[in-house]
Amino acid sequence: MDKTLHSKSASLWGDAWRRLKKNRPAVAGLVVIIVLIIVAVMAPVISPADPIKTDLPNRLKPPGAPSAICKNGVYILGSDEFGRDILSRVIYGTRISLSVGIISQAIVTVIGVTMGALAGYYGGMMDMLVMRTADILFAFPELLFYIGVMFALGPSIYNIFIALALIGWAGVARLVRSQVLYLREMEYVEAARAQGLSDARIILRHILPNCMGPIIVSVTMGIPGAILSEATLSFLGLGVQPPTPSWGNMIYAARAYMLSNPWYSVWPGIAIMVTVFAFNLLGDGLRDALDPRLKR
Repeated sequence: MDKTLHSKSASLWGDAWRRLKKNRPAVAGLVVIIVLIIVAVMAPVISPADPIKTDLPNRLKPPGAPSAICKNGVYILGSDEFGRDILSRVIYGTRISLSVGIISQAIVTVIGVTMGALAGYYGGMMDMLVMRTADILFAFPELLFYIGVMFALGPSIYNIFIALALIGWAGVARLVRSQVLYLREMEYVEAARAQGLSDARIILRHILPNCMGPIIVSVTMGIPGAILSEATLSFLGLGVQPPTPSWGNMIYAARAYMLSNPWYSVWPGIAIMVTVFAFNLLGDGLRDALDPRLKR
């Protein structure tokens, strides 16, 4: 039975991959995400300058101005109010945004999948406890909740992970619970129980693998939300603290120069837009590829 299920699972994933490859916007989003990951990993190599190195005589220079701190001798995207290279700060900001998006969603997924699986499989008091806790979290406006957590814990990237995880798991838990409620009544799960398999083995080997499609889509769609939340918190001064480069705190610093030096805020804004758009395209493509009802 396990070999048959494994073969069917491999076929479903292969079919989903073929459908995804036919979705050009999703492939374009995937390519952009891969490029962003390469940029984040290779930041020390491709960055033309140290992102926190200052050059006050050359502050607020326009794109293309001569630079004494850049390897190529030019501020490709201009300089900020301390003479730091904007391109280098945007490149290093990619690390912050991707780290927040991916790590926070990994934490959210682990907590949400665990709580949702327990609630859906056991039901009763466990289900009521998990779902009522989720309902309470859903009652809070997300941004206000994040701000409250950051005020309580203090501004840092690690506390951003905690803030995003504290409320983000509830949506994943509700999604997984609905899947488990359906799957636990399937014949192959009943057969596994009849064989005397433990609940943990049934959940991990027979139920959760069949929930992976919706979970993957949820994670992919959650990453851009986490990136935007980090940028918002950094803009409010509650996220990543200067001089560490973050797209959000760059836009916050640029607000005083919107009219005189508009390029300062444009570049990190474009970076946020492109990153969020790429993840949304990939998420939409994965949703279509992993939905059997949309099989073509």
